[in-house]
Amino acid sequence: MLTQSGNSAGAPTADLPSQKVVALRFQSILFEKPGSAQNRVEAPEFLSDLSLDQVISSIVAGKDEYDLRPFFYTPLRDANEINYRHDVFRDLENESLWKSIQSFAQEMRTMRADLARSEKLYYKHQKQSALLSAIETYCRAVSHLTEDLRNANLHSDGFLGLREYLLAYTESEDFISLATDTQRVRSGLSNIRYRIHIVGKRIKVSRCQSEPDYGADVLETFERFKQGAPRQYRFRFSAAGEMNHVEAAVLDLVVQAFPEMFASFEQYTERYVAYLNPVIAAFDREVQFYISCAEYMKQFRSAGLVICYPAVSHSKEVSGYGVFDLALASRLIRERSPVVTNDFELADPERIVVVSGPNQGGKTTFSRTFGQMHYLGSIGCPVAGGNARLFLWDRLFTHFEREEDLRSLTGKLEDELIRIRRILEDATADSILIMNESFLSTTLNDALFLSKRVMERVIELDLLCVTVTFLDELAALSKTTVSMVSTVDPKDPALRTFKVVRRPPDGLAFAAAIAEKHRLTYEMVKGRVMRSAKKP
Repeated sequence: MLTQSGNSAGAPTADLPSQKVVALRFQSILFEKPGSAQNRVEAPEFLSDLSLDQVISSIVAGKDEYDLRPFFYTPLRDANEINYRHDVFRDLENESLWKSIQSFAQEMRTMRADLARSEKLYYKHQKQSALLSAIETYCRAVSHLTEDLRNANLHSDGFLGLREYLLAYTESEDFISLATDTQRVRSGLSNIRYRIHIVGKRIKVSRCQSEPDYGADVLETFERFKQGAPRQYRFRFSAAGEMNHVEAAVLDLVVQAFPEMFASFEQYTERYVAYLNPVIAAFDREVQFYISCAEYMKQFRSAGLVICYPAVSHSKEVSGYGVFDLALASRLIRERSPVVTNDFELADPERIVVVSGPNQGGKTTFSRTFGQMHYLGSIGCPVAGGNARLFLWDRLFTHFEREEDLRSLTGKLEDELIRIRRILEDATADSILIMNESFLSTTLNDALFLSKRVMERVIELDLLCVTVTFLDELAALSKTTVSMVSTVDPKDPALRTFKVVRRPPDGLAFAAAIAEKHRLTYEMVKGRVMRSAKKP
């Protein structure tokens, strides 16, 4: 039996035994290994801290019918699975293939609309007609996609496997019978001709016998009386969704007049009520993961920003160049504001990035970017930046400041300590931790003491970590720590550049420069006080 890893909303499916062999080679455009699809339904807790909730909402906007969120909530643990998705993304950069997939998706949406209409309709024969339309559209969509893939220049295992599957499926007895019977039934129904005889409130329906057409003779007779262009009296019938009782009664009489044709139609609908191949149904849904993601990333490429497919491995030597926060960049592009990019690089034994610098200088944005890249990289998506090398993690944790909950019996500091303890208990050497200005609710000495203890545990666990802090001392805590600083304009320290660069912390220098700009250094203030004291 075929393994079903997804389905289109409201579409019936059936197992097709003749496709067993092909099914073993291709199951999913998202998952290389059959049976590896175990999608998570609930969103990870850290998404909002990293602004990934905004990113994912933007990606899946307008795609509710496909239920794509579980795909974005399910990180992969196999680099081969991630590369499998990267190759599919690269194939979709081919404009011809992109158009083919979009056309297939549109036809499948039409099919689902017909199925939904069939479910809602009341009269039996009208329901059957909607099902016939759905099957016609399905056969056309599959045939067109198969032909397009046959002629496409494909490289990914995903699309090559799909092509092989479709070629075998469309040549199988199941599909050939479906397509042939559909065409036969549609042709039979289209050839039905009947006459309606109305006398008062009585209606009689009978087969239309072969009779001569006097239309040409009538037109020729009245041609001599024509004066000017004739008025057109053609009109369209309203395409109401549901027949009324009179139309239904007439249709019942038509069925009685053509019993053989409608008996065949009845057998057809019973046989093919579950016509939809589950692998094709899964593809219809899963390929939208790639389509929606690629559509979202176009805005950044159009703005001149770099998007890449990262190299993902279990090495903790990570890097990224020209990286940026996707959620922030999307807003800045809409506002026609410039997007500032940054770089990062860690080489053994470096594990911890300590980010310091002035407030509102881009520190938190940098930490979010690091987390966004590693998360999106883990689900096989393109990431913001160029030539990125990312770590394949088992769990990702964030420790961001929370609003104090007045209903809680614990204070803000205690809540922070409880959360960080849970993280450190659950984390492994393959985890990533993003911390953002922890322990701000306590004194400087206590914050330094607590932060050092946490960092010592992070070092012991060998975690990959980014911590945003006002404590410069953490940058030199170990050979595994690296200092990065958000910079300011050298001519005007009050202006942030939003550039985060690798260099020793210089918080005191920022403070001194700002004090000098506003004439608030010790010597300047002392001079003004002394001069004021000398005045009579």
